[in-house]
Amino acid sequence: MDYAAIDALRERHPAWRMLRATHAPLLLSFLGRFFVDEGHGASPEGEIIDALDDELYMRNGEDPENPRFKRAAADYLTEWASTDSGFLRRFYPLGTDEIHYDATPALEKAYSWVQSLHARPFVGTESRLQTAIELLRQIAQGTEVDPEIRLAELQRRKQEIEREIEQIEADPEAGLLDITAVRDRYQQFSSTARELLADFREVEENFRALDRSARERIATWKGSKGDLLEELVSGRSRIDSSDQGRSFQAFYDMLLSSSGQEELSALLERLTTIDELKADRSIRTVHHGWAEAAERTQLTVRQISEQLRRFTDDQIWLENRRVLDLVREIEGTALELRTGAPPECGLELEQAGVDVSLPTERPLHSVRPASEVDSLLPPAEQEDVDTSVLADQVIVDPARLAARLRNLVPERGTALLEDVVTMYPVEHGAAELVGYLALDTDDIEVTTDEQEETVIEYDEAGRSMRARMPRVVVRRR
Repeated sequence: MDYAAIDALRERHPAWRMLRATHAPLLLSFLGRFFVDEGHGASPEGEIIDALDDELYMRNGEDPENPRFKRAAADYLTEWASTDSGFLRRFYPLGTDEIHYDATPALEKAYSWVQSLHARPFVGTESRLQTAIELLRQIAQGTEVDPEIRLAELQRRKQEIEREIEQIEADPEAGLLDITAVRDRYQQFSSTARELLADFREVEENFRALDRSARERIATWKGSKGDLLEELVSGRSRIDSSDQGRSFQAFYDMLLSSSGQEELSALLERLTTIDELKADRSIRTVHHGWAEAAERTQLTVRQISEQLRRFTDDQIWLENRRVLDLVREIEGTALELRTGAPPECGLELEQAGVDVSLPTERPLHSVRPASEVDSLLPPAEQEDVDTSVLADQVIVDPARLAARLRNLVPERGTALLEDVVTMYPVEHGAAELVGYLALDTDDIEVTTDEQEETVIEYDEAGRSMRARMPRVVVRRR
């Protein structure tokens, strides 16, 4: 890192700007706790504003007469997600119209660096040394082409395992780690687990940059469709075949394997049962956070493929539209030729024969006979009509029906409508049944059960009638 590179990072990198911000303590403490410590992913704007409101209220309550933070929580959030700041990513997820915010890799780096400034009461070195040796051993074993050397290494490991088995059989407590060694390994594991989540955000940001560049290329491309598709697909292939792409895919496959998930869950469950360790509760579900972060990264990759498909569909639509324009152009030319002069080019032929129109071919005038119209209608015969039915109206009193139900059904009780009409026979036919169904009072509720059917018989105008309807239940509140 030379002077120019460091100066450029100081001016342009969001993590450095975050450390130089006016409200850096508020920014790092709140966003670091919300997104890193508590493990929140992309969250709705309302949820973050509520949490930030609580944080501002608590900070201003330390000195009510001279509050330090006088702006609204939404204003702070908008400023942190602006292009000039770049501390948060502001976007609309697919299928929703609510703004969401997510942490950026710059926030992860700045918060991790600030955390590293704390003096650690315990710094483990043994586990890291063993990890370094094990990594060297894997590199040496994985790049050895001589099968004899690889078999000799496997035989050595086999002898070590057999020796450990004999020691445990002789002494059940042999090989157990003391509490210092356990704390050493737990510290390294928790640090690696959080670094994985931070690395996922950086990998996701790299894929998102590829998606953004693909959209920009599509929007400004003026060449052929095949050349653009070849360029975009080759870019996607370079990502998949890169070291980062292969490493991420191997991690994703291992994480989604059922055996790996079961083993990881069992190990984390065992970790939380060690009382002396006092493991963080978030470590118990850290593998779920890995899976969610990996899925978000895969979603970004799928969006790149979806963008390619949409581009192809748009090109097909444009080609179809060009065909329609050509068809309309041909039709317009045909209309011009029909209404205007024929073109000069072509073949002229004289028509054989002469059109002859004789005067005698025209028909003579024929007089139409006069039509007789009789507009007078014969008088209609008088009929005897019984007009009393016009005044014979049936009036159903809802209050009377409600009083019957109150007398018959106790409070908080129920009854069927067929039982009610058995006690109080129908007097006004179907109108009375409709009156029962239309009752709506404070203490009476009438409901119907569409799954069951009932038949109610009654007399109307001297005739026996039968009404088939869903079962009606009357309830007293």
